Amino acid sequence: MSKFKFYIVLLIATIVVSSCNKDDDNDIEVVPPRDYAEQYKTEKVLIETYLKTNYITVVNAPGETRDQDVVIAKLDADHKISIWDQKDYALLNRKVNIHGITYTLYYLVLREGQGEKPCNVDDVFTSYNGKYLTETTTKNVTSITSTQFEEVIYPQSFLNLFGLIRGWKEIFPQFKTGDTSSNDDGTIKYTNFGAGVMFLPSGLAYYNSGKGSIPAYAPLVFSFKLYEIKRSDLEYNVINGNAFSDPDGVPSYQEDFDGDGYVWMNSELQVGATENPDDTDKDGIPDFLDFDDDGDGYATIGEVKKADGTYYAFEDIPDCDGKIPTDVKKKRHLDKDCHKMSQ
Repeated sequence: MSKFKFYIVLLIATIVVSSCNKDDDNDIEVVPPRDYAEQYKTEKVLIETYLKTNYITVVNAPGETRDQDVVIAKLDADHKISIWDQKDYALLNRKVNIHGITYTLYYLVLREGQGEKPCNVDDVFTSYNGKYLTETTTKNVTSITSTQFEEVIYPQSFLNLFGLIRGWKEIFPQFKTGDTSSNDDGTIKYTNFGAGVMFLPSGLAYYNSGKGSIPAYAPLVFSFKLYEIKRSDLEYNVINGNAFSDPDGVPSYQEDFDGDGYVWMNSELQVGATENPDDTDKDGIPDFLDFDDDGDGYATIGEVKKADGTYYAFEDIPDCDGKIPTDVKKKRHLDKDCHKMSQ
């Protein structure tokens, strides 16, 4: 084949491929996320209708795996009291003001628990059952269906709330752990643990992305049991553009200075918040993630160590004079004018 013919063929092939790619591009339709306010307006009605048209049965079997298991089913002739109207378990709600709207996050307290509460970035050891809600209308009759997408009866590991959906971060700090004891076969028995049910609008879950079998814009219902917690220490450092874990020796829950049980990144703060109450040096990184809490150029980890290399308990961290301050912000790792390390 002559060079002339070769180049003609190559040119035609290039045009064809280019045209095909343009056609392919035209076939791809990027759908923008729905408006949060409009979507939540629809989902709020769906969730409240679900609460008003279903009843709940709770298993009370202390010491057994099925203790605090729940069954939610549609009202019928034998079950006429809805979740909304029943008085056996408190139906509470939290107001979450993000995305430019205020969500009403409903949850049931089956049992509060009697141990420790997790902070919203702690690790939780929990069993749970997850379902998503869908609404369909056939011949002018609207019905709500719940579909199970996951169930964990025997948890194998802790889950870090920091990396989970907003709804879990909001609700778990409202519950406490219980008691643990050993069975004769070496297994662990959990009693008196916190248990509940949360009803999450998709804006506090996976919204337009969905996950696995969970469709986009699906409200979620989780029943759960909080067995144990593990305190986190989540600080990180950035070197050469790479972030790596760099715990500072102060558990994250002890960096909750307003005492509300929650620590948030600035991007997670509720609408209207003027500053992050848990960011000592106001550098945009809350203390639970900041390796230098007071911004004095000295790493927190060195300021909370004793001379022998062990860490002070938080309540024993001294001020710059070696005394225990009554004002927590005077502890030496939170005082930018104090630079005492490992003393």
